[in-house]
Amino acid sequence: MIESVSLHLVRGLPVIKEGDCLADLIQSRFELLDGDLVCIASTVVSKSEGRVRDLSSYTPGERAFKIAGNLGKDPRFVQAVLEESAQILLERPFLLVVTRFGHVCVNAGIDQSNVPAGRILLLPENPSLSAERIRRELSRDCPVIITDTCGRPFRFGVAGVAIGWSGLSPIRDWRGASDIHGRKLEITLEAVADEIAGMANLLMGEAGDSTPVVVVRGLPRFDGDGSVFMPEEQDVIRAVLSGRGSRRA
Repeated sequence: MIESVSLHLVRGLPVIKEGDCLADLIQSRFELLDGDLVCIASTVVSKSEGRVRDLSSYTPGERAFKIAGNLGKDPRFVQAVLEESAQILLERPFLLVVTRFGHVCVNAGIDQSNVPAGRILLLPENPSLSAERIRRELSRDCPVIITDTCGRPFRFGVAGVAIGWSGLSPIRDWRGASDIHGRKLEITLEAVADEIAGMANLLMGEAGDSTPVVVVRGLPRFDGDGSVFMPEEQDVIRAVLSGRGSRRA
């Protein structure tokens, strides 16, 4: 049972640029302990990995021009989304896609904030590999979660979610445990990585706070395997969207 948890902002980080070692920057500004969980916003991971692109580097194809016309968006931006996507689930009223690493989100998570005008910021190419690399570069034994924000069906507002992780299971399996009446739980899988990412995002903020790293102290490891990304064959929502004409990118 979890008795208490504390969250700590890592302050004083510089503006991140390509080639920066996030592990060194974090542990030079915060004294980590073994078992601390390090949550890092995807934006700074992307910047450190050189995932900033000029819009002018994209040449829109016919499909990008068509979608852009329907959405009132820059065709170059749409082309970038198509190139970062494995599957397009919706083309209107917004571009809902499956990224190449399995995350379902709007516009492939491409960000036009926190970068100069005329540039865009792509998500890390493989966030879990990024999390693994950062975890191995830390001097302490600390799980790492790469966070992003996205909207949720049937609800207003964005929330923090985990798009990459290393050193912990993102899913807590309650199947087989008993409820307060002694009945065995049969289907309960708790998305603990998303819950942790949501807590961290509450501290990070969404604007110019420049606090993209949060350390969570007091949580168990949640050892095991698993993923928050549901396989396509089990995803009933994606099946419905596919029936409406979703297409491979």
